[in-house]
Amino acid sequence: MNELLISEIKSEEKELLQKLILIEEAIFDDNSSNNPSTPEENPNTSFDALETIITQCVAVINEIESPLERAESLLNELYFQHLFIDYIRPVWPLASYNVANGLNNRLMSPMVKAAIVAEIITACGFDTDLVFVPNKIMVRVCCDEQYAIIFDAVTGESIDWAELDTRLDELSGDPENDNLKAVGDKVAIVEYLVSLKNALIREQVFDKALKCIDIILSLNPNDPVLRRDRGYLLHQLDCFKVAVDDYRYFVEQCPQDPAAKILKIQLDNIEVDSNILH
Repeated sequence: MNELLISEIKSEEKELLQKLILIEEAIFDDNSSNNPSTPEENPNTSFDALETIITQCVAVINEIESPLERAESLLNELYFQHLFIDYIRPVWPLASYNVANGLNNRLMSPMVKAAIVAEIITACGFDTDLVFVPNKIMVRVCCDEQYAIIFDAVTGESIDWAELDTRLDELSGDPENDNLKAVGDKVAIVEYLVSLKNALIREQVFDKALKCIDIILSLNPNDPVLRRDRGYLLHQLDCFKVAVDDYRYFVEQCPQDPAAKILKIQLDNIEVDSNILH
C-alpha cells in the first residue's frame, strides 16, 4: 500500500473531504476513456459547483443574526434550493462514491454526502462535525453554546432530542459516556471504504475492491474479518496461495464463527500446492 497515501489519510491537516478524494484517486487510478482527466472533457469531474454552493449559501445567511435561524436557513437553502434532499437507498450505485460526480449529479452515498455537507457548512462559518447516532453517522451543526442541530446527511432530516435520548439509551456501557463525541476521520474513512468495497464486489470489480481492503487494513491491521474478505477477493483474482494465508488467519482468530468452521473444513480438503499463483 502507498505509504504516502496512508500518511495523508492520517494527517490532521487535511479535511475529511480531501482525504476521500485522495482515496478515490488511489482506487480509481486508471486513465480509461470512460474517465476523462479534465473538466472540459467531462464536467462531472469538476468541483466548481462546490464553491458556487458555498458562495450562494453564505449570501443567504449573511444578514441573519440568530445563530439558530442562520443554521436552519442554511440547511433549507442547501437541501431544497440546491437539491441536496434525497432518500435512503438499500444499495448505492458505484457512481455515488465518486465525490465530484456525486456532487454534480446530486447522487451521493452517505459518507460522501456527509463529508461534502460538513465541508459546506463549515465554510459558512459553523462548527461542524460527524457524530454516531445509533445506527448511523450523522452531521452535527453547533449553532452556539446552547443549540445544535443533528441531522441525516442524505435526507436533511434532523433528529429531535427525545429520539436522540431514546437511541442513546439503547447503547450499552456507562451512561455518563453517552454524550455524543465527534467521529474521527479514521472511522468515517473506514465506513466509506467498507461501503465502497461492497459496491465494487456487487459490480465484480474485484481488483479495486481489493485496494479498498488494503487501505482499511493499513488503518486496522490484522482485523480477522477484513483478512477473510481480502482472502475472498484474492481468491476471485486467482491468487489462491496468498488467499489461503488470509483464510487461515481468520479461522485461527475466530474459531467459533460459523463461517470459520465451514472455511476450516474447506481448507482441510484443499491441496494448496496444486493451485497456481498468478
